[in-house]
Amino acid sequence: MRNKIGKIKDKAYHYGVQLVAVGALTGLFAGIAVTLYNVLANIGEGFSRDIYEIVRETPAFIPLLFLALFLGAIVIGGVVKFIPMIRGSGIPQTEGATRGLLHFRWYQVLTGMFAASLATIFLGLSAGSEGPSIQIGGACGYGTADLLKRKETVRRYQITGGACTGLAVAFNAPVTGMAFAFEEAHKRFTPEVFVCAFSSVIVGVITRNLLRPLLGFPVESTFTTFSFTAPDMFSYLYILLAALVCAFAGVAFYFLVFRAKKLFAKITFWKGMGKMLIPFMLAGIFGLITVYAMGGGHELIQALGSKSEGMELIFSSPLWATLLIVFAFKFIVSVVNMGAGVPCGVFIPMLAVGACLGALLSLLCVQMGMDPAYSDVMIMICMATFFTTIVKAPVTGIVMVVELTWSFTFLLPVVMGVAVGYLVGDVFHTQPIYDKLLEGIVEEQKVREGAKKETVRLRVVKGSTADGRAVRDILWPSDALVIALSRGGTAIVPDGETVLEAGDEITIVGETSDYKSFAEDLAVTVGEIIPPSDATSAEALSAAEEQGEAEKNNTKA
Repeated sequence: MRNKIGKIKDKAYHYGVQLVAVGALTGLFAGIAVTLYNVLANIGEGFSRDIYEIVRETPAFIPLLFLALFLGAIVIGGVVKFIPMIRGSGIPQTEGATRGLLHFRWYQVLTGMFAASLATIFLGLSAGSEGPSIQIGGACGYGTADLLKRKETVRRYQITGGACTGLAVAFNAPVTGMAFAFEEAHKRFTPEVFVCAFSSVIVGVITRNLLRPLLGFPVESTFTTFSFTAPDMFSYLYILLAALVCAFAGVAFYFLVFRAKKLFAKITFWKGMGKMLIPFMLAGIFGLITVYAMGGGHELIQALGSKSEGMELIFSSPLWATLLIVFAFKFIVSVVNMGAGVPCGVFIPMLAVGACLGALLSLLCVQMGMDPAYSDVMIMICMATFFTTIVKAPVTGIVMVVELTWSFTFLLPVVMGVAVGYLVGDVFHTQPIYDKLLEGIVEEQKVREGAKKETVRLRVVKGSTADGRAVRDILWPSDALVIALSRGGTAIVPDGETVLEAGDEITIVGETSDYKSFAEDLAVTVGEIIPPSDATSAEALSAAEEQGEAEKNNTKA
């Protein structure tokens, strides 16, 4: 008897108005949580700068500072041991949840990351709030779906909506948040992803802009100290040179992060919690030398703009020396934080590293003959190039720097710089860093342990999500592959461009340890399950699987 799951109980998923409503609830939840988190993070950065300033002026307090850092490292290490899903920035875990690879207790992750990452900021680490904002937002989306008793597919959409809302609220950049949903979270565009991202982000940003004035904080969060002049054609040579240098620096950062992860994995004392001591002690040393080694990097990037009051020099050194020291410190602590899995953001620290390197290169290019008016443009280009080389998200990189500065003057050179960063990364065979980190988490948590290949046959029901959609535009369960399609008795070899129609019978293969959940998830999307019958022989199914595997590279599922 056919399983009539095809009636699809999740109305919020199948009807646009209801989908918008659920996305709006996610946006409201995420907007409140992430706004409060970022307000506290701003307070934390100010608090830590004041404390470190007092310690600099009164060296007798240095032992107390390092005692606090020691205790903080032990406590944070214990929290991460108890809640491993908050290790690092939280972005890989959130992306894993949007793709159906990872599951977590949303309330545990939300509170754990909220508290642990704030603690790192209050203690003066080079910790941004954007990465944790993405995970906090994703956890809010997970919680919204759970509280409304949505199914797995709907939950994944809500996690996506919450995650991109978290980024949008942290930066006050709604378009960047939506770009992140398409390019990073799902690496595809579907109407459902757009609707969830759009409704969540809009409500989340509106919530943010209503709450911040009530809490005594300005709405604006963009970089306002930069002044941009459209570069002439000759200056593109300098821009190309700077982009190449930043791309190579990004490649070095990428490989050093994974080298650091291997080294920190060997530190096992105190049940692995001792590995947190290194980044915390390092943060204390660097923080006492320069204030720019602390926090996420907003203040550092703002200080690099031509309309700023200038940087606070280190030991009265020349500007180039201060920039070089800050770049080295920020680079090192960002690598160490990622390697050790400190629950803090590295999104804005990566941008700060790129911006600092851009400021250094602009000084060099000015000495070589470049017009100083183009320095701010070069800083933004280097920031986007460094980010893109590591994250491999060129659209997000371009949209982000434009939206954060509200200037289209440098759009073409930014596109060029981002292209250089992406190509150099390809030459060195780098993967998107968050995808690579996610692979390690999946392997560490043995997500695929006990999984086996399962085959499900389904019929596309009229009005279902799959009806009228190309295979590549459907949010399938993780590792699912459409291997065969029958339309009116005619066999069709499906690929990503194949448009499904009501009445089509499709065969899907995937690796799972929970067949029932896997089949029900598919039925919610397609319509109804076709039970095994004598008419389908094992030989025919095996042949279909082999044919499907041959087409795997062309199938987007």
